[in-house]
Amino acid sequence: MSPKLFASLQYLIPQHALSRAAGWLAETPIPWIKDPFTRWFVDRYDVNMSEALEEDPTRYACFNDFFTRALKPGMRPIDTDSDSIVSPADGAISQLGDVELGRVFQAKGQDYSLTELLGGDPEAAQPFMGGKFATVYLSPKDYHRVHMPLAGKLIEMVYVPGDLFSVNEATADEVPRLFARNERLVCFFETDAGPMALVLVGAMIVAAIETVWAGQVTPYRRAIRRTRYDTQQTVALKKGEEMGRFKLGSTAIVVFGPGVMNWSEDYRAGTPTVMGTKLGEIIRKV
Repeated sequence: MSPKLFASLQYLIPQHALSRAAGWLAETPIPWIKDPFTRWFVDRYDVNMSEALEEDPTRYACFNDFFTRALKPGMRPIDTDSDSIVSPADGAISQLGDVELGRVFQAKGQDYSLTELLGGDPEAAQPFMGGKFATVYLSPKDYHRVHMPLAGKLIEMVYVPGDLFSVNEATADEVPRLFARNERLVCFFETDAGPMALVLVGAMIVAAIETVWAGQVTPYRRAIRRTRYDTQQTVALKKGEEMGRFKLGSTAIVVFGPGVMNWSEDYRAGTPTVMGTKLGEIIRKV
């Protein structure tokens, strides 16, 4: 199927109904449903179960437990450089670079509004104008927990309702404003490099997004929901510490303000990465 046709069909199908049905199936504990499907998934996507804390895919209570599986201790060492910024997830760099004129590059000349990505509040987006972003795509075979690129204190969490297009390369090439139109969770942190936004983007058949401080956050009613954490409770996470996970996979986007950090020259669109490896470095602490 051509990428253009694949993208076009996604406009026609009931994205949310399909995704919620997939979510129900992924939560079923019935062995004759979950076990054959999980084994098929491991074979189809060449999942490396030797890294998993539980190597037998049929030992998980449901498919979602398998999909969000923990890894054995030490499988993802965190870069120890005090100024390093690490990859938040396993996957591949979809894009990375500068936020130019309030726009974030997507693919093939496509871009989208940073303000829209971060929930539509110009005041919240302002500290990131002229800054830098990195987009990490998690494929089906990848480890699907998301970790902190840098130690930080949570300031605000914003749930943004939206579409549920696939976020693979073919769709990113064809669907305008893809990451700013899909359902997403925006987490604002204060770090040594100033404000950091970590955006977890939902996708086709992504049943839910969880955080370690609020549990399952999506799906939610079709309205933007903002929750402040700097006034009601303290959520402080170390570099490399888990902050959330996808129940069926998607994309994580990291955004920093201007003049505080640089991405490593080793990374460009399509470069594979694993959680904990150095993705960039702080050049000015705030």
